Amino acid sequence: MIRTGRCLLGVVTMLVLAACASAPLHYYTLIAPAGESANGVISASQAEPSLPFELLPVSIPAQVDQPQLVVREGGQGVALLNGERWIAPLGDEVRGALSADLARELHSQDVSGLPGNDKPVLRIKLDLRRFDSQPGSYALIEGTWSVRQLHGAQAGMLACTSRVSVAVGPGYAALVEGHQRAIGQLAAQIASAARALGNGQVAACPAG
Repeated sequence: MIRTGRCLLGVVTMLVLAACASAPLHYYTLIAPAGESANGVISASQAEPSLPFELLPVSIPAQVDQPQLVVREGGQGVALLNGERWIAPLGDEVRGALSADLARELHSQDVSGLPGNDKPVLRIKLDLRRFDSQPGSYALIEGTWSVRQLHGAQAGMLACTSRVSVAVGPGYAALVEGHQRAIGQLAAQIASAARALGNGQVAACPAG
């Protein structure tokens, strides 16, 4: 009986380990498909191309700087979703998505890492203070950003704070898509200021 019990326990343990090993991992990206905006719509804007821009590395809150998605549970609780993960570090994901959205909005190019040639360029910096995820409810980002024109005859600078919250449906894919849209809205706000500075106009922070 003892030997039989040990055998049964061994079989159960093996089944549990096999189930854990076979649990699927889902990977997500904040970067929208090529040729599309964060809302999944191909841009039809006919605005004139702006100056090239240089997007600096994006800082994110330490609480969400994890390979896994971090979601809110109730008022104070959070959950680390081991089966739902970012395909790259979250800071790189946000930067990549913002760079792609800015390139579409400005009809320009991110020249970060390319050799400098003292030509006019827009330097953009974003520091996220919040990156909140509530499945079935909202995706929220909040942070400070700045745009500075370098090497231009009318060099200027603007620093602002933005908060963008997007309603999302159930499921983690919908949550990630909500963050894509939030970053797209933030990119539109930054691009508006960057375009004004690039054209030698007075730039203003977004209302609200």
